[in-house]
Amino acid sequence: MAKGDKFYFENFAASTALSKEAATYLVNCLENYDPNNIESMLKQMHEIEHRADVKKHEMNEVLAKAFVTPVDREDLDMLSHQLDDVTDKIEEVLQMFFINDIQTMQPAAIEFAKNIVKSCELLTALMDEFENFKRSKRIHGLIIELNDVEEVCDQLYLTSMRALSKNSTDALVTIAWRDIYECLEACADACEHVSECVGTVIMKNT
Repeated sequence: MAKGDKFYFENFAASTALSKEAATYLVNCLENYDPNNIESMLKQMHEIEHRADVKKHEMNEVLAKAFVTPVDREDLDMLSHQLDDVTDKIEEVLQMFFINDIQTMQPAAIEFAKNIVKSCELLTALMDEFENFKRSKRIHGLIIELNDVEEVCDQLYLTSMRALSKNSTDALVTIAWRDIYECLEACADACEHVSECVGTVIMKNT
């Protein structure tokens, strides 16, 4: 592999590390939820999201000037955007708590967020393997594991939404929590999109 090619894989690894940091921070916020601290939580989460944006912009700049890339330029660009989308979606979950003025936590949201952390940990492992995707013996297993966690999140989404319909007596609270669970589901989907993109790149280049 050309020396300059390492940049792409190091950038992706840094991006996934930031997604994992954001997901871990989200769990911490939800486990210790205090509506009076939501603005300071948002500020810290946005700082993580901003660092992820920086990684995406660095990738854009290098791709714009690159003559030769290790895989298709379009695939590298798509992967960069999808990795950034994971962190964006995690930030959106916390924004929903602020927008909807959520006062009390639902345990299912914490469980959901912990599964997002699992997905981000798997993405981190996936990006560690990605540089050597032609020789890696782990990469396909990691993609399958990511799909498994996404299916757990799908089930959590269904059971959480059903519980809202059955148990909530306040229409505004129901709508607010629907927004939150939809955002959490979008996080799980964003993680799966990254793994699908990696799978496509491997298929095209082996």
